[in-house]
Amino acid sequence: MSTSQPHRTPDIEIARVRRAPRWGVFLGIGVALGVVLAFVLTAFGNFEASAATQVAYPFGQVFGFLLLGTVPAGLAVLGVVALLFERAARRTERVVRVDHESIAE
Repeated sequence: MSTSQPHRTPDIEIARVRRAPRWGVFLGIGVALGVVLAFVLTAFGNFEASAATQVAYPFGQVFGFLLLGTVPAGLAVLGVVALLFERAARRTERVVRVDHESIAE
């Protein structure tokens, strides 16, 4: 009784390897920074009664309106930072040889 070994055919391919930033992490940090900035501006800002209308806005309303500006700004700033890291990583990519084996019986 003889056992036959499966025939392996190695293929050598060329691949490019580089480190790329995780876009989701950068954008998530941008959102978090936007929320923190809105909170700090609301907590330490002087948002008393308006001189023109004599209306005092509650903390939550001011915080919400500031979120509308600071969150997109945080997304944009850290999106640009991630894009710059992506471009810098493109310059440092390496070309490597990869052995790809497929087993056929």
